[in-house]
Amino acid sequence: MPYDIPAPMLAKSVPTVPDPAKTPGGLSFEPKWDGFRALVSWDGEKVEIGSRGAKPLTRYFPELVDAFAHLLPEPCLIDGEIVVPKEVDGRERLDWESLTQRIHPAASRVTMLSEKTPAMFIGFDLLARGDRDLQAEPFSVRRAELVDLLGGVPHPVHVTRTTDDPALAERWLAEFEGAGLDGVVAKPLSQPYAPNKRTMFKIKHARTADVVAMGYRIHKSGEGVGSLLVGLYSDTGELFTVGAVSAWSNARRLELIDELAPLVERNDDGQAVKSEGEKSRFSAPDRDSSFVHLRPERVLEVRYDQLEGWRFRHTVQFERWRPDRDARSCTYEQLESVADYDVRDVLD
Repeated sequence: MPYDIPAPMLAKSVPTVPDPAKTPGGLSFEPKWDGFRALVSWDGEKVEIGSRGAKPLTRYFPELVDAFAHLLPEPCLIDGEIVVPKEVDGRERLDWESLTQRIHPAASRVTMLSEKTPAMFIGFDLLARGDRDLQAEPFSVRRAELVDLLGGVPHPVHVTRTTDDPALAERWLAEFEGAGLDGVVAKPLSQPYAPNKRTMFKIKHARTADVVAMGYRIHKSGEGVGSLLVGLYSDTGELFTVGAVSAWSNARRLELIDELAPLVERNDDGQAVKSEGEKSRFSAPDRDSSFVHLRPERVLEVRYDQLEGWRFRHTVQFERWRPDRDARSCTYEQLESVADYDVRDVLD
């Protein structure tokens, strides 16, 4: 039977691992996998992979489509995450860059990448099994059904581990980041599946860093600062772009244009110096990605969760301006180092 793929259930951020005793029915904790959210439908004949947004993912992961068709023991609808592991110094960790490269219009490139950097699927909820709709069942029942369904299915299909011990969840929060994961999720055991509702809890790492303002992009409305590009100095004195800050009010975006005007680099004609910035694979092809150069003199403190290579993994949040800091003092050395951990150990 074909399944209607619903919107995924969502999570709201909380600062610390919650106390299960304060949630009726208790909580189940699991690692927060950093990949593409995916709802997998297998009706016995056809595989479809839905995403958190409107973009279907089926065509981008042919190796998983083939695996689902051959390995899933019966028709089902599974909620989970698609990730790509990469071996680094003998350990496997999640590789976001390899994952995002899969969103490509050319089928030949997708096929090549599916062989070069194959993905795997981590299941963490079961919405339907056979002709039974399980969404109204409590998570404790759905979890038991998921383990029963996928417990014997081999790689690249996995079931995420869980615990009801908040102390162990705290340890996972500290250790699993070294494998490329980005936190812990807590799920109320007694609640049904709630599409598009933030009924789960997510606990992610929150850190701060002092960074240099390098440039800005104009807001998509055409007025004010849309995002501020920020950077850090390497130990060789080179300034690298590490991410962007956004999410200001309309009034604040306009104020920033005036505040940053004295720092704008200008050519001999007095025009602002601009460069073409990187475009996300998920952005519209006609989106303006150019940015205005700023002299690297102004420092701000930002909140971030983790580093991916030389860059912040997600968009960072503005904390405050730091007029007391010299831009040259904003180096990578201030960032917290994370101990290595192996994805294979997270799956065990």
